[in-house]
Amino acid sequence: MSGSSLDGVDLVFASFESKGSEWNYSILANECVPYDKSWKNRLSNASQLSAFDYLQLHTEYGKHLGALVKNFMEANGLDYKVQLIAVHGHTIFHEPQKGFTQQLGKGSAIAAITGIPVITDLRSMDIAFGGQGAPLVPLGEKKLFSPYRFFLNIGGIANVSVHADKIIGFDVCPANRILNMLAERNGKEYDDKGSLAKSGTINQTLLDELNALPYYQQLHPKSLSNQFGLEVIVPLLSKYTDHIPDLLCTYTEHIAIQISHSLAPFLKSSDKNPDELMVTGGGAFNDYLIERIQYHLPSLSVFLPEKEVVQYKEALIMAFLGILRWREEPTVLNSVTGATQESIGGAVWSGHL
Repeated sequence: MSGSSLDGVDLVFASFESKGSEWNYSILANECVPYDKSWKNRLSNASQLSAFDYLQLHTEYGKHLGALVKNFMEANGLDYKVQLIAVHGHTIFHEPQKGFTQQLGKGSAIAAITGIPVITDLRSMDIAFGGQGAPLVPLGEKKLFSPYRFFLNIGGIANVSVHADKIIGFDVCPANRILNMLAERNGKEYDDKGSLAKSGTINQTLLDELNALPYYQQLHPKSLSNQFGLEVIVPLLSKYTDHIPDLLCTYTEHIAIQISHSLAPFLKSSDKNPDELMVTGGGAFNDYLIERIQYHLPSLSVFLPEKEVVQYKEALIMAFLGILRWREEPTVLNSVTGATQESIGGAVWSGHL
């Protein structure tokens, strides 16, 4: 799994057990392999490449992922234990309204290097049925984390899902991708625990302009591409010459407000015991952001699960979707994506005979 925040490739070795309709999982090994400067630059600029150069990068990135998986298996003594590899890849283009999405990472290259069957391209089938192709994780949340109703993942893009009579989920706003970009302007890789943001002051004019963006008025199902952050948010922020802590403080507040607006319609003020909001993703370690989310959602109890789930929930669920694809079971909830029907998504690359 590679997210839009470009912090690295998340690798998880997990086992799954099915008992009727119930599923259990165990995360047996995990690692995040950071991107070096070269890969960050190549992935950041991939959308600007010619078709020829893009296809070459697609192959090279697949070989890179295959090598990472092989090294991960060797380091953790997993030879002959891994039966299937599910790869989300790195999203470069996501244009469901135009009928396509594309994730870097050529599946045949990964299968050839590892010799293990590979599942890739988990989003395209849903888009072919008119869906957003995202988010994918609510089905995994339903099967693996069924006691909870409210989920928030804060990665490069923040997304939410609500599990009630009808499960819904959608992208909220760009998150870590923008926060990290601002922190880098201040000489830091990221804003550790949100300390820079906490030291800043909100620019109310900028905050109002951010909150007025048309995407936030759209009804779900909806999803965001990385280009939204780069082509809409970044130019807007560039209009302001505030100190970086002030921009971080303002954008952190924006994220918290949009998350609260997204979840507010599903909250019941009459509930005596507040529901819990499970928060995962790299942004869960941003203490100041979590503090602001809790401030704007007083009727929800914000909590973080165990650290390996916080860090690797999305990678875990991609592995689970690979299992469902291998079993030829639906891999997406059309109530979430808006597709005309549920579908079995994913291309299968068989590896060695």
